[in-house]
Amino acid sequence: MSFGDVPSVSVGEVPAELSADAVLLDVREEYEWADGHAPGAQHIPMVDVPARMDEIDIDAQVFVVCRQGGRSIQVVEYLNRVGFDAYNVAGGMVAWQHSGRPLTADDGRPAKIY
Repeated sequence: MSFGDVPSVSVGEVPAELSADAVLLDVREEYEWADGHAPGAQHIPMVDVPARMDEIDIDAQVFVVCRQGGRSIQVVEYLNRVGFDAYNVAGGMVAWQHSGRPLTADDGRPAKIY
């Protein structure tokens, strides 16, 4: 699946076990991340991605997620232009939550995507 020229995958196509070969990059804001995120995801807010690209493994498949897909599409476009193998996670964390994939929150409270 793709949105225009942006390669996209469904939540079910994101590997259940993230590894050095597969990175889930969450580009939501800090308060969104704190409410709930995928275990093992890497968090870099969208506005910080250009300055923090060295923190993302260029040799990995990078699955980019935001709340519903708008920000992640922009980040995927950018990352692919500069040499990454990046994919938008269609439907974002809302779809992640609806699919029943695991969520965690940093402060121990129940995780929820709003």
